[in-house]
Amino acid sequence: MIEVTRDGDLLIVTLNRPDKANSLTGEMLETLCTTFEGAQDARAVILTGRGKVFSAGADLDEARAGLATSPLWERLSSAIAALPGLTIAALNGTLAGGAMGMALACDIRLAVPGAKVFYPVMKLGFLPQPSDPGRMAALIGPSRTKLILMGGQKIPTEEALSFGLIDRILPPEALLDTAREICADTLAAKPEIAAGIKRMCT
Repeated sequence: MIEVTRDGDLLIVTLNRPDKANSLTGEMLETLCTTFEGAQDARAVILTGRGKVFSAGADLDEARAGLATSPLWERLSSAIAALPGLTIAALNGTLAGGAMGMALACDIRLAVPGAKVFYPVMKLGFLPQPSDPGRMAALIGPSRTKLILMGGQKIPTEEALSFGLIDRILPPEALLDTAREICADTLAAKPEIAAGIKRMCT
């Protein structure tokens, strides 16, 4: 349910459970964690999904059984944030719930028209992943972060773009090609220069 492909120094990680809106099980989270923890040598990484939804967050059955508060979510976002190369979330559709941490940890977020962003963690009776509010506030400010986390608002693509939560809106057929194009200069640069620029931007 997690596809990992390598094209030279470019790693592409794809959520492949479209029949369940790419909702994440504990097994999928474990695979994602080990994949990103083992990707330190990747010069660039693209994270995307199959189907019309990027991810609905935690699998509902497993969430009720405790997955919603698992440390795996924070472990995953921390692994992505720690990568020295360029990381791009190519959002093929709506981004919801715990899956938000993956996208927030990436350097760049691209999305297709019609995608929505929401994080109904408070309504479900949970706190967000520890690093998510800070990362979100760094992108869109504390008020808009509260609009999503405390106001429970579903943010449409155009509004997410104006907020700075996503960086570009692209037609579905151009999503991965554009992500690859954005990675091209980083892949061509000296690794230490690319990593150095990334450190300077944080």
